[in-house]
Amino acid sequence: MHRVIRSNGQFDRKLEPHLSNDYLKQIYRWMLLIRKLSERCLLLQRQGRIGFCVDSSGHEACQVGAASALTPKDWLFPYYRDAGMCLIKGITLSVLVNHIMANADDAAYGRQLPVHWTSREHNIVSSSSFVANRLSHAVGVGYAIKYKNDDRACLTSFGEGSTSQGEFHAALNFAGVWKVPVVFLCENNQYAISLPARYQTASESIAIKAEAYGFEGVQVDGTDVLAVYAATKRALEKARSGGGPTLIEALTYRLGGHSSSDDPAKYRNKEESDYWKRRDPIPLFLEYLKEKDIITTEEASKMEQSVESELLIAFRAGEQVPKPSLATMFRDVYSEMPWHIEEELHEALGE
Repeated sequence: MHRVIRSNGQFDRKLEPHLSNDYLKQIYRWMLLIRKLSERCLLLQRQGRIGFCVDSSGHEACQVGAASALTPKDWLFPYYRDAGMCLIKGITLSVLVNHIMANADDAAYGRQLPVHWTSREHNIVSSSSFVANRLSHAVGVGYAIKYKNDDRACLTSFGEGSTSQGEFHAALNFAGVWKVPVVFLCENNQYAISLPARYQTASESIAIKAEAYGFEGVQVDGTDVLAVYAATKRALEKARSGGGPTLIEALTYRLGGHSSSDDPAKYRNKEESDYWKRRDPIPLFLEYLKEKDIITTEEASKMEQSVESELLIAFRAGEQVPKPSLATMFRDVYSEMPWHIEEELHEALGE
């Protein structure tokens, strides 16, 4: 398993990616923003101010490490836990919050679940709650990229539960045959809702499954943002240069529940959770930054306050925007609205 940061900030200098100190601090800020966003969304859901949320606590290193290796031209097929990837790819926090709030400024008019991230402008294809469904879409786009001899690549992320779906195997099979520029990122957080990974597969790892389809599989420490970044960057560069696909298995842990509808205490024990809390990616990376004299405790504290303030402002603004109008129910189905739909629209509006 590839790992750069071991524990308590100790690290392997030979494996460190070449990133500036400013960029390393930006990575830490992104990780904080993603964690605080998850915490705030859960609070808002419990208060009845939003309808649903998915916790990504513990996945920050996977999200930030992988998305930091993308270029603006690359395509992203995120899964519902990957709001942070969308932020790094270019979606603004206000746009993300409008989607979460399902208000009138939401590009989807509140039609999507608040974790189905999408942006045509930033080459982000809508996620879905049906696991593994985007893998074959990524392969299709990857094939188009190869056909056009373009210098882009696709990254698609998913949980280990997706590897039990037939679409996972179909996508990897076609990717291997066609040698498409796709990176498959499995964020293995040990549980498909309540089902442990040991009941998902008899393979010694998820990464090894790539061998059956004729391409490389890599296992990395998913709590180590630098390890994820290095592995993803290498895989994307290989993809863009015609080297074909890669399957990356990032071993991590979902620190909270599967979603706001889940109680993980029903199927996980305290000893297991405590073990993984000691590998929490955020304090782990902070210790690394301190060990290298890149950031001080005071700077980290100010950064956390700045993130909290940014989120507070964004959600206050989002709550001031009204809900989508009833008329939006009738839009975007036809390029030109048929007469019978237009009649239904006028009837609904009492006109």
